[in-house]
Amino acid sequence: MTVTEVSCRRLTAALHSPFVTALRSTRALETLVVEIVDADGVRGVGEAPQVWRVTGESLAGAEACVLGPLRDVVVGRSPDDLTDLLRELDVAVVGNFGAKSAVDVALHDLTARRLGVSLPQLLGTTTHRVDTDVTVSAGSVDQLSTDAKSRTADGFTALKLKVGTDAATDVSRVVAVRDAVGPDVRIRVDANQGWTARQAIRVIRELEDADADLEFVEQPVPAHDLEGLARVTAAVDTPVMADEAVFGVRDLSALIARGAADLVNVKLAKCGGLAAARTMLDLAAAHGVGTLVGSMMEGPIGVGAASSLVASHPTTVTSDLDAAWWLSASPVRGGLVYDAGTITLPAGPGLDIEGWA
Repeated sequence: MTVTEVSCRRLTAALHSPFVTALRSTRALETLVVEIVDADGVRGVGEAPQVWRVTGESLAGAEACVLGPLRDVVVGRSPDDLTDLLRELDVAVVGNFGAKSAVDVALHDLTARRLGVSLPQLLGTTTHRVDTDVTVSAGSVDQLSTDAKSRTADGFTALKLKVGTDAATDVSRVVAVRDAVGPDVRIRVDANQGWTARQAIRVIRELEDADADLEFVEQPVPAHDLEGLARVTAAVDTPVMADEAVFGVRDLSALIARGAADLVNVKLAKCGGLAAARTMLDLAAAHGVGTLVGSMMEGPIGVGAASSLVASHPTTVTSDLDAAWWLSASPVRGGLVYDAGTITLPAGPGLDIEGWA
């Protein structure tokens, strides 16, 4: 059976509260859902989120890419030739990693549905439960402390604090959260490129002196400043994670060669999909670099795919898969379910997305 149709649907869904980082603030998910259909009418879905300040990709650009060069690769081809199709998608267009990821995930979902297995099973595991942290948006000392206590009351045991908006006061915010939630909750912070290397070293050392007990600090410096990232990593005891500095395999190879970070955040929309992400996780493991799988602001489709990856390729620290938790209501029927810091993936075929809500 061959692929007969590739279509796109633009989707906007409200968040239950503002998602605020050093880069941006948003109150809604904006994403492109890609659907691939075979001659039997079996459907697979994927997702390309719009994240201007990280990937630079828009819904319009992703849609043009999907319905243009990427569609040309898959229509008329058998989805059973998954490996060949993914290899051809990777070279069909430069960049456009979100669009590539959406088609990659849709093909995996379609293949799993054709075989009657869940996406985690297709990826090689019977595990359908994974843990996640939860983000605490950037804000004032009082707001962060209040939100952190609320998240722990909800049952989350790992918090990602968004900092980087003001290096002069970031220390007091993080220390206040540690005081508010106590010693048993894991805290990691994400500056989203908000500090210079000099500021990052000062802030992290002050947090170490204050016994903030951070699990790691994520992307403290601008993405282009690999030398600065390496300086920070060498100067502090707290593990440092790269996110925006690493999109795909080449970026990860450069980071490993330079010893620029202790861990890497792998995201499907940055690297181009499940195929590239698995390569990155294996490469990082081979070189002793810690791993986490994250997502952009995505819905149950994108987060479901990322969670399925974690189920089959466990990471060295708890992954960052809370994006769909921020939705006021799911825009789809079916898919993953949150129970505080645990995600349960459906045992039905593929991502088990049954339709639109």
